[in-house]
Amino acid sequence: MLSWFTDFASWLTYSLLALDPDSRLGQSLHFFIEDTSKIFFLLVVMIYCVSFIRASLNVERVRRYLASTNRGVGYLLGSVFGAITPFCSCSSIPIFLGFTSAGIPVGITMAFLLTSPLINEVAVLLLLSLVGWEITAIYVLVGMLVGVLGGMFLDAIHAERWLQPFALKAYLNASAQTDAGAVTASQLSFRQRHVFARSELTDIVSRVWKWVFIGVGLGAALHGFIPAGWLQNTLGQGQWWSVPAAVLVGVPLYSNATGVIPVMESLFLKGLPLGTTMAFCMSTVAASFPEFILLKQVMQWKLLVTVFALLLVAFTLVGWVLNAVALLLV
Repeated sequence: MLSWFTDFASWLTYSLLALDPDSRLGQSLHFFIEDTSKIFFLLVVMIYCVSFIRASLNVERVRRYLASTNRGVGYLLGSVFGAITPFCSCSSIPIFLGFTSAGIPVGITMAFLLTSPLINEVAVLLLLSLVGWEITAIYVLVGMLVGVLGGMFLDAIHAERWLQPFALKAYLNASAQTDAGAVTASQLSFRQRHVFARSELTDIVSRVWKWVFIGVGLGAALHGFIPAGWLQNTLGQGQWWSVPAAVLVGVPLYSNATGVIPVMESLFLKGLPLGTTMAFCMSTVAASFPEFILLKQVMQWKLLVTVFALLLVAFTLVGWVLNAVALLLV
């Protein structure tokens, strides 16, 4: 089915517009048309379906369960919940506040916050179609591992003490809060769930469409205009510094997991090692400046810097390990 988008891009680029398939412009435009049409199709279908299913969940019950469950299980569940919810890093922050106000340990909440922007159903589908199930599985496992280990570390250092005063007060007083009068998701009718899913679809697409265009546009530029071998010669020789350099390059950028997948595809095609590519893409998605600007509203500088440093170190280590594994498999 996804081959339809390749055929459409080929017809539009090479037949209708009569561009040379070997030209840089032709290759870039073909890449842009194919990936944008594919991404928007998957966005519409998958976000609606996942939102319709999520309308059957009782979020308050999830919060209460996470607050009372075994801490180790809680880290894993927080990471899993982050993986199955289609939020970018910035839109996950209101849920972070809700979890904190519900008294859920900060480590479990951070496991959700770190995992949510890295993994979503659209990113998984795109990775499956672009690079196969092996790399997709590695991406999902690494994303969840970052969330779980990050949450464990932040709980170990009692990171809740570095929340902003209003957030810390809500966290400490959460035990006195009740959920009386809350409407459970099971009470929603089929039509209400459809309305919810349609609203979620509209809201999410309205927030991410520009990042899809930006991400695909950057991927198209990398695909068509960067000389063959340039990235391979610059960052692709396995130099130890190439991974932290890729992480730092990704920080000023901002994209969600959906928008960064085409960039990842282009970097793979240009010969960049798996670990270096993953480190760049993960820093773009989960360590962006816009996210930390919003997080500053609920975190003191000590916690913000700690989370930022934790992510940079984690992504660098992940990149080094994946590059080493790739060399062993050659």
